[in-house]
Amino acid sequence: MSRITITLTNSLVDELLKEVKAKSKTEAVIMAIKDEIKLRKKKRIKAMAGKMEFTKTAEELRHGDERLG
Repeated sequence: MSRITITLTNSLVDELLKEVKAKSKTEAVIMAIKDEIKLRKKKRIKAMAGKMEFTKTAEELRHGDERLG
């Protein structure tokens, strides 16, 4: 784990602590960063909607793994 120094306003940190119900400032910041990463990944995936073409049905994709025989 890396140690970093950042400057944040007290009001922002207090609000974050209340929102995420974290036990510490470190935990709150880590949770916020992870949530932001998830949100951006979801947006990127949603942006791909309609841009990909599948040759198999959803059922075949779920249960028809050819590698398993």
